[in-house]
Amino acid sequence: MSLIKKITNSDRRVLNVIIVGCGNVGVTLADRLSAEGHYITVIDKSLDAVKNVSETYDVMGVVGNGSSYRILMEAGIEKADLVIAVTDSDELNLLCCTIAKKVGHCAAIARVRTPDYADELPYLRSRLGISMIINPELEAAREIARLLRLPGAISINSFARGHVEMVKFKLPEKCSLCGKSIMQTHDILNGVLVCGVERGDDLTIPGGSFVFEAGDIVSFIAPVRNTQLFFKRISVETKAVSNAMIVGGGRIAYYLAKMLIDEGIDVKIIEYDEKRCSYLAEELSDAMIFCGDGTNENLLLESGIRDTESFIPLTNIDEENILLTLYAKKTTDAKVITKIDRTNFRDVIAGLDMDSVVYPRYITTESIIAYARAKHNSLGSSNIETLYRVFDDRAEAIELLVDQSEVADTPLMKMHLKKDMLIASINRGGRVFIPSGNDCLMMGDTVIIVTKHTGFDEISDILAK
Repeated sequence: MSLIKKITNSDRRVLNVIIVGCGNVGVTLADRLSAEGHYITVIDKSLDAVKNVSETYDVMGVVGNGSSYRILMEAGIEKADLVIAVTDSDELNLLCCTIAKKVGHCAAIARVRTPDYADELPYLRSRLGISMIINPELEAAREIARLLRLPGAISINSFARGHVEMVKFKLPEKCSLCGKSIMQTHDILNGVLVCGVERGDDLTIPGGSFVFEAGDIVSFIAPVRNTQLFFKRISVETKAVSNAMIVGGGRIAYYLAKMLIDEGIDVKIIEYDEKRCSYLAEELSDAMIFCGDGTNENLLLESGIRDTESFIPLTNIDEENILLTLYAKKTTDAKVITKIDRTNFRDVIAGLDMDSVVYPRYITTESIIAYARAKHNSLGSSNIETLYRVFDDRAEAIELLVDQSEVADTPLMKMHLKKDMLIASINRGGRVFIPSGNDCLMMGDTVIIVTKHTGFDEISDILAK
């Protein structure tokens, strides 16, 4: 275990962080935050869980109830900058953050997953003084719903409060981009900026001479209004689905079904547990609920898998979701979106024939990491608007606020910028545009950066020192 070090005023980028709960998300946060140089203390009731985390990562460990005043004091709550509660109990997470705020005067983040609280999160956040309340299942459902609106995409990340998207797709055979360089496709790429291309194991942040090949996994950033226009120009599917089949009736399925029904999309859900089926039938009266084993081939066929336009396996077992995905890919032309909870086999999963994969754990950790980086500033102001780990964790896409004059009012072509980094988009007072070398950053802009570097937390980090 590491020793708690004294933080000086000059060491403004180091935080004392307490993580309550050593489950999958807690461990991932301990890994990521300790790797970024913060001082981490984990709390869990399980001695084995605490021992495993503290021996694997450079963190302190305390065994006990994270909502206990005594345990929080032992963990150093009085000197903590941030408390993150990610236990399996929503109530415990909220209580832990409330006590931490009273005792330690620190920022607090709670994971709250129960649908009963979904409509009350802004109220709870305001009344309890909690910095962030995150519902990973609700956020995963939103991500899936975005993909169903644009089936040709592999993934869609949202920036600028939904006005800008980073979209990943596979370049089809005989596409008008194939065999041409970025410089040669100016008319086709009008209104979008290609920010990354994955070819086999290689990741390229491309320049003007880069030549596209069929099968490339291309990521671009564009205002939402330009995404569909671009896809139509290169003949990629843009029509939203009209129906969906979901296997598994858990929280994500519930949230997703509500969203899709509100958009006029027909929904079928296959769920094994009879009590859960009754609950879903009562809460989702416009959905068709099938009670049975979603991995049963006959039930899938009887439920109409061959005719569905989208198929989303959301069981609690990753292996089942993967098998269902591979079966659906052979049985139907539907858009298939797969939920995966574990992240330690991402390289293997990336090699399978799967359309889109959603990792709820990453949705949680990315939001919390973004907040933690914003807390680096001594004044606690938030320079990071949005943060995503992209290209299988090999790069970051970050939305940053321009609040430092040293990067303002100079044409981008004249700035000494770091390599392996791209300024992809500028949002200036609600007007979103892709910059040229002649454009300047201005105070108050928000800027989307795509970079192979890690740890950016303010706009001056784009400069080569």
